Amino acid sequence: MTRTLLLAAVSALALASSAPSSLVWAAETAASARKIHEGLLTLDTHLDTPANFGRPGWDILDRHDAAKDGSQIDYPRMVEGGLDGGFFAIYTPQGPRTPEATRAARDGALIRGVEIREMVAKHGDKFGLALKADDAAKIAAQGKRVVFMSIENSYPIDGDVTLLSSFYALGVRISGLAHFKNNDMADSSTDKPEWHGLSPLGKQYVAEANRLGIVLDGSHSSDDVLDQLIALSKTPVILTHSGCKAVFDHPRNVDDARIKALADSGGVIQVDAYSSYLIDTPKNPDREAAMAALMAKVGARNKMTEEQRAAFLAERNAIDAKWPVTKATFQDFMNHLNHALKVAGVDHVGVGIDFDGGGGVTGLNDASDYWKISQALLAEGYTEADLQKIWSGNVLRLLRAAEAAKAPTG
Repeated sequence: MTRTLLLAAVSALALASSAPSSLVWAAETAASARKIHEGLLTLDTHLDTPANFGRPGWDILDRHDAAKDGSQIDYPRMVEGGLDGGFFAIYTPQGPRTPEATRAARDGALIRGVEIREMVAKHGDKFGLALKADDAAKIAAQGKRVVFMSIENSYPIDGDVTLLSSFYALGVRISGLAHFKNNDMADSSTDKPEWHGLSPLGKQYVAEANRLGIVLDGSHSSDDVLDQLIALSKTPVILTHSGCKAVFDHPRNVDDARIKALADSGGVIQVDAYSSYLIDTPKNPDREAAMAALMAKVGARNKMTEEQRAAFLAERNAIDAKWPVTKATFQDFMNHLNHALKVAGVDHVGVGIDFDGGGGVTGLNDASDYWKISQALLAEGYTEADLQKIWSGNVLRLLRAAEAAKAPTG
């Protein structure tokens, strides 16, 4: 009995003495990872933050709280999380495919692009507009956040592909084709096949993007579209925010054969953190009906006052409490990122979380958490050089390829 008590006491003492050292080791490891992360040029290829730019009273220089106003990206949290910038999306929800609706979508997209530029102009001491790949490092070296521009959903340009030149002049350097529904350019991954890939107009769009020097984005588009983009584009294509079908079988995700084909063609997959694409989140008809009714009642969320947004979030939180939805975790995100790296290699993978567009998981909820990705990758054995490729090197390579292949201007 005496010996047993002695052993127990020694064990307890060992645990007590090792606990602080373990905490110190963990803190030192986190600090080391953070230091490495701060030395990288970090870009996220899909930021839906421009949806907030038209909100009354909303300013990107203010620190916001996702729990209070739903926003996940702002300047203070970009600094805190070590995000140097990324691609700010001109997103247009798919609407009726009529000339009148398309014109309205065009006007809305142009206004959104102007709002992005106005934000940069207003806060020129904190942000810089990037029009070429090499601009990113120059802007970051000035201590500013990098603002590239992208298009999510080509719906605003469905009627006339030559409009793409106007968006290029505005600053767009990456463009997707479809979103949740098919459009006149291409099939969506979450709709029934209509064109079986790109439409004839969509193929013209590919040629026009190549001519201008715009990187083509296959996220949200069908598998057939991705196959055809890889085959038709003169420069490598990107998936700005997608996941791995082998980890979770969802139509938005990409199978290993296509990830490999994308990599073999020089392209890049940027992994997102959208819960329903990372793990199984069973549908609940009652919840969906309640959310649909709420969305119909509130209308355009980007026009809400802060008081209206607070009321909206309170109602949404009540729905979440009544019908909880399983939320993915940071590890679920890392499972997709690690799988993509295993299949495609470090030269063909990056990060596109989809913040402010539905992205965000437990442990990776807003811009303050970006550095944790570097910490996790370092723990997996990836080097600082690997991380530089993942965070920006790969997407900048695609931009340079598009710049080099663009048609000369007369």
